[in-house]
Amino acid sequence: MEIEIGRAKRARRAFTFDDIAVVPSRRTRNPEDVSTAWSIDAFQFAIPVLGAPMDSVVSPTTAIMLGQLGGLGVLDLEGLWTRYDDPEPYLTEIASLDDATATRRMQELYAEPIKPELVRDRLAEIRAGGVTVAGALTPQRTQELYETVVAAGVDLFVIRGTTVSAEHVSSVDQPLNLKKFIYDLDVPVIVGGASTYTAALHLMRTGAAGVLVGFGGGAASTTRATLGIHAPMATAVSDVAGARRDYLDESGGRYVHVIADGGVGTSGDIVKALAMGADAVMLGVALSRATDAPGRGYHWGPESHHPKLPRGHRVSVDQVTNLESVLYGPAPVADGTANLIGALKKSMATTGYSDLKEFQRVDVVVAPYTTG
Repeated sequence: MEIEIGRAKRARRAFTFDDIAVVPSRRTRNPEDVSTAWSIDAFQFAIPVLGAPMDSVVSPTTAIMLGQLGGLGVLDLEGLWTRYDDPEPYLTEIASLDDATATRRMQELYAEPIKPELVRDRLAEIRAGGVTVAGALTPQRTQELYETVVAAGVDLFVIRGTTVSAEHVSSVDQPLNLKKFIYDLDVPVIVGGASTYTAALHLMRTGAAGVLVGFGGGAASTTRATLGIHAPMATAVSDVAGARRDYLDESGGRYVHVIADGGVGTSGDIVKALAMGADAVMLGVALSRATDAPGRGYHWGPESHHPKLPRGHRVSVDQVTNLESVLYGPAPVADGTANLIGALKKSMATTGYSDLKEFQRVDVVVAPYTTG
């Protein structure tokens, strides 16, 4: 449904996760009978959770912890862990900065060159932990570092940016040819963000195993204020899920996984992302609230320290409990920030669905949330 903004412009109505809710059906289940397992390519996971490639969320240690808890930690291969032999003092410093100086100091810290040997070492450290290994690069760094990443033995390769297009046009450099790049690789690739049907469909046609859905929707992002761009996540996930369905027919049965990445801050958001058609969620702030997260009570993304145009900031988060309890409980709070998987299972059971694929068919209503 289009809305007239003025005589020269019409707009489509879009919805955030706060605007919708899932609806119980005629059947309920015991939460213990519900499965939250999912798989991508040959890799299987007990829970549909990926740790976002942000220094405040995923370190080699927390990547191993998340893997042992049934999820997947994605290491930012352009972060502090690949720039410094020992980034711990710098993580502590970032957590101690005042708001007035935080952005500038982070720009200085992230100006340190990336060291290929540290990329290898960090991925090897995760592999030694016995879990699935995933690392992320931006499209701008992929050509430079992907051979190092693949040689290090990565299982899943993530190309992640604020927005990633299969048709990037540039007059100043050679754009990454995603279709050729993915075809030549021996590992499955997850790519994004995308926030529209058409953009996602084009990414699926490159051969990607998964598409990240989102554009500047995270808690630490100021993309809407800086660039005027925003993608309400309920509509974006549903649109990309529609592209997945149509590509499944177009390709003769190739299924591309849809991963909600942004705006997923509580267990209720996870529920609604999956209800809109996501196969899994990539969590940033939700995991940065863990007492053992590397951000030490703060959260920031790569956009926060862009050298020329920062589109995010370091935000303070309430540390709730340790990572295991954030995922599995017991929850010390009742606001959807702990026992995320327990809440997901409870919601699936209450609405009568036994696994994630079934749950994608749950009925939803438009019910804008208000505090008044």
